[in-house]
Amino acid sequence: MERRRVWTKQHAHVLTELETTGRYTAKRRYVELENEDCAPVVLEAYDWLVRHAPNRGLRPADAEYPVWVSLARDTAMLLEPGRVLLELEVDPAQLAFIHVGKWGMILNYSYIPADAADGERHRKLLSDYRVSDVTAYMSQFYPGIKREIEASWDRLFDERIQLGGSHQYGILWELKKEWIVDVIQ
Repeated sequence: MERRRVWTKQHAHVLTELETTGRYTAKRRYVELENEDCAPVVLEAYDWLVRHAPNRGLRPADAEYPVWVSLARDTAMLLEPGRVLLELEVDPAQLAFIHVGKWGMILNYSYIPADAADGERHRKLLSDYRVSDVTAYMSQFYPGIKREIEASWDRLFDERIQLGGSHQYGILWELKKEWIVDVIQ
């Protein structure tokens, strides 16, 4: 079976858990700790991702959130104290690919346009209401616009829609000890 090499920067405790139990799954409290004051905003986007990821059918019961991986070594995040970079070989069928630019739009509660005309139509809608995407999304006063914004997020997985390049990350629902090729500390 063909394997795909990926990299993930994790807290050193993840490596300890992998060595001790043989696997790791991400929990809500880890995302909260990692994102501190921004956690409520990030968790709303993550909750959407958990419900819509194309590989959600592979999610083990104890995996609350996905684990992010870089698809190339040079795009892996720089190490810092208390962190390790795990080099893994995984079955490509385990991965879902996430367009970096479109994911950033979701984190900012923004509309992902289908094309230039759709983007212009949405900008006009916002202008007519004198509101921004984030205000419409977070407010109870624009439910129609909020539904439109959230519905547009399904375009995260549409490879035909490219915004700001084609750079991608991947997500997995768990890490397994046997996938580790190298640990960079």
